Amino acid sequence: MVDGTILIDKPAEMTSFGVVARVRRLLSEQQGKKVKVGHTGTLDPFATGLMIIVVGKECKNAEHYSKLDKTYEATIRLGQSSTTGDPEGEITDTSSRVPTHEEVVAALSQFTGLVTQRPPIYSAIKIDGQRAYKLAREGKAPDMPERQITIHSLDLVDYTYPELKIRTHVSSGTYIRTLAEDIGHVLGTGAYCSQLRRTTIGEWKIEGAQTLQEFGVLNP
Repeated sequence: MVDGTILIDKPAEMTSFGVVARVRRLLSEQQGKKVKVGHTGTLDPFATGLMIIVVGKECKNAEHYSKLDKTYEATIRLGQSSTTGDPEGEITDTSSRVPTHEEVVAALSQFTGLVTQRPPIYSAIKIDGQRAYKLAREGKAPDMPERQITIHSLDLVDYTYPELKIRTHVSSGTYIRTLAEDIGHVLGTGAYCSQLRRTTIGEWKIEGAQTLQEFGVLNP
């Protein structure tokens, strides 16, 4: 392949840059020259799922893919909070309260349609030209501006305290980590996103993706 797209099922504990680097190395070895490779939207290291990798001339269209709606499956852990909103942060107990199933359903119903979100400080958003997560790691706590996003659907898949599993179809720019924290706030328990999997980007689905091993990357 010289130009086009590749669908990759990202493994956990790998950065999106790491996926791109491995694909670039393999394609460059196959072509005998450096091949331009990029991605169309990051997934946090703890997350898994669909990434659209752009190759060659298709790299100029990366922004088109990044603006598409996405679907995620997430596990939210109630009763605890994380400094990063995910398993990689410092976890603290916040509440022993056990919400009822009805309370959970009612809470989720508040997060459909046009929603205002404040992105997490540990994110790749640029603040004054610098990545927010870099500023946060330096202890500078950047001021994250609120933004409006659209949650087209938010379905309860399973609820067995302390874990709440959801499936949600959202607009580009939605942070599921923030959604998890906001749900925990409404329930009065605190929460963080313990597992996250992206299953669709626009019309592209995870079923059409390859693992890095299936693509040909050895020992990813």
